[in-house]
Order: sequence, then C-alpha cells, then structure tokens
Amino acid sequence: MAPYNEDQLLAIRDERREQILGAALGVFARHGPALTKMSMISQAAGISHGLLYHYFKSKDELFIALVSEAMLGAGDAVEEMLEHPGSIIDKLRHFLHDAMSVETRLLFLLIHQARTSHGVPEQVREIIKDYSLGWFAARLKPLFLQGQRTGEIASDDADQLIEGLLTAVSGSMLLHASDEHNIPLMNPDHLLRLVLAPDHIQPL
Repeated sequence: MAPYNEDQLLAIRDERREQILGAALGVFARHGPALTKMSMISQAAGISHGLLYHYFKSKDELFIALVSEAMLGAGDAVEEMLEHPGSIIDKLRHFLHDAMSVETRLLFLLIHQARTSHGVPEQVREIIKDYSLGWFAARLKPLFLQGQRTGEIASDDADQLIEGLLTAVSGSMLLHASDEHNIPLMNPDHLLRLVLAPDHIQPL
C-alpha cells in the first residue's frame, strides 16, 4: 500500500480532530469541565488515551477549543437566520428548529457549563464574556421590529417578546438535559407561537 501524501495526512488529521471534538462536546456538555476526564473523552471518541493527547495536550486545551468553536457557531447561526429566504416567520422558524436540534442543544449546554462551572480556564471566560442572551436579543430585535411592521409578530414590547422566547428556549433545553426531570423538549413551532401576531397563529 502506497504511503499517504501530505494532503491525505492533513485530511486524516482534520477528520480525527473533528471526531474528538464531537465526542468531547457530549461529555463536557453533560458532565461539565470539573467532572470530565480525558479518559472519558477518549472512550467516547473510540481512540486510545495516548492518541487523544497527540491532538490535545490537556483537558483545558480541548475545552477552550470547543468553546471557541461554539461561539463561532452561535454567530453563524444568527447570520444564517437573517439570510434565510422567506418571511420573518420563516426565518424565526428556521432559527428555532436549528436551536432545538441535538447538536445545538449540546453546544448550548456546553456554554452553560462554561458560564456556571467552577475551575473554568480564564481564557474560556474571556471568550464567552461578550456572548449572552443579551447578545442574541440585540441581533434578534431588528427582525422582531420588522415583523411587527409587517404584522407577523405580536405588537407587544419587542424586548419582552425576545426575552420570553429566549428564556423559553434555554429553559426547555436545561430541563430536558437533566435526568431529574421527565420533561419533553418544547416543539419549535410551539415556541414560535409565543411571539406571533394572533392572525398568524395557525393550528398545530
């Protein structure tokens, strides 16, 4: 068998790195940084302990990489929503369905762990300090104001509508993630109804 060329080796390395990050996301999101061990991540990724350290020298380095990617993904999700074709309702529906997907829920829980857990690396706190529900609310507000002008969004105070929607989304994620609660995840279309003008609420 011919040896791999440089491009093939880089592709294999990138694929392995993504495999590790995907496995680590689930472990960190469910257990938090304090309780997560590198052995748990290597087991979840299906690789040896030594190979894991070949890609990431420490648990902190891996956690920082995950949080950095999560923050970039959060910004991309907002931009994708704004560029999504269709009405304001179509954009919000797309955003909510993406927000409640399995991967996005894990990313949300990861950031929640980064905000609330003890012993989080200072670099992580620097990465997340500018990202909050307020950050999302500021980017959603122009869309909500436009939706109120078109009659798609309820005429209530836009800030309160956004706060209520984001609180419902994040609360549903946290309750659904806990083994202590047998509470189903809210349906994205039910969440959307919280902010729609009465004339645009359709039977489910």
